[in-house]
Order: sequence, then structure tokens, then C-alpha cells
Amino acid sequence: MANKTIKSAIESMMFVWGEPLNIKDMADIFGVDKDEVYDCCKELQAEYEQEGRGIVIREVNKCFQFVTRKENLDFIERLCTPVRKRKLSQSALETLAIVAYRQPVTKSEIESIRGIRCDRVIEGLMEKNLIAQVGRAETVGRPILYGTTDEFLKQFEFESLKDLPPIEDIEGVIFEEEEPPVIEGVAGQITLDELSNAKAD
Repeated sequence: MANKTIKSAIESMMFVWGEPLNIKDMADIFGVDKDEVYDCCKELQAEYEQEGRGIVIREVNKCFQFVTRKENLDFIERLCTPVRKRKLSQSALETLAIVAYRQPVTKSEIESIRGIRCDRVIEGLMEKNLIAQVGRAETVGRPILYGTTDEFLKQFEFESLKDLPPIEDIEGVIFEEEEPPVIEGVAGQITLDELSNAKAD
């Protein structure tokens, strides 16, 4: 078997195996002498080093393994360090609050409260699995009804919708504002008290 073929196969096996790969195991697979496999591994190791590749081949007690180059540690840590999830926009939070307290609710009902179109915001909340379609209203056109999901409950640490706080306290759970938040619309602003009244209606 040609060295080029063995080295190519060794690369593939090390990539898939992850753990240090034993020379004896490789020799048995190829049906060749252990020394031949060892020489191929050393050649491959030297080639990676000469090219300054981001992956290097480490030898551990006659076993070989792919590892990352230590000089790249800082970049790897930046990649692997958990990144704080992007917060929802104010418009998304406002829409989510309306859905949570008015559900099941149609898009037109949400827009009538906010005074502004909500197509993209609703799509974004659905992509994040915070709201979902829960049926259709028994009105003309059978518009889609929206409600919150189990993911919504998990994200805001509610066991059920019964745990939703009173409407006047929602800013401490969903909104992160020092002043009581308002729902802004083209026609003006709607306070949470007005939203509560709309819920009662």
C-alpha cells in the first residue's frame, strides 16, 4: 500500500476517532507493519508542522491524535466562550406581553393595541419559539390566533400561565426599564394600565 494512501487514511481516521489512535490498530486495519504506519504518522506530523497548520499531530506513547495549535488558544476560547443571548427588542417585548395577556389573540388585535404593523415582530417571536399559532378565530376570514409556548414559560421561569404577574408588575419580569414601559404606536402611547383595560374588554 502506498504511503500517500496510508497517510490520507490516517488523517481521516484521526479526524473521526478524536482520541489518540494506536499504531497497532492502524497497522491491523492497513494490513502492514507497525513501523511503516509509524513512519507515515511521523511524516504526516512533520508536514503539518512545516506548513504551520492550525491543526497539529500529537504523539502520545506510540499513539497519534489531532490537536489544535497552542498559539491559537485565545481564538478558540473566544469562539467557545458562551455568548449572552441577544435580548429581545422593545417592540418584540411589547408584542410578547400583549400575546401573553390577551391570548389567544389575532395579529389585527395586536396591531390595534400597538397602533403599528407587527408582521416581522410576530415572525421573529415565532422563530424564537416564544409564540405559536394556536388556532383560528371564528370570525370573517378565520384569522390566525397566537399564544405563548412552553419555551416562553421556560425563558421567563413560569410553571404555567397562571404564574403571569399582575399586569402592573410585568415590567419587572419582561421589561427592563427604570420607568414603567409604554406600548408605542403611530397614534400615540398606550400604558400598561390601558393594556389591562383592553384585556378586560
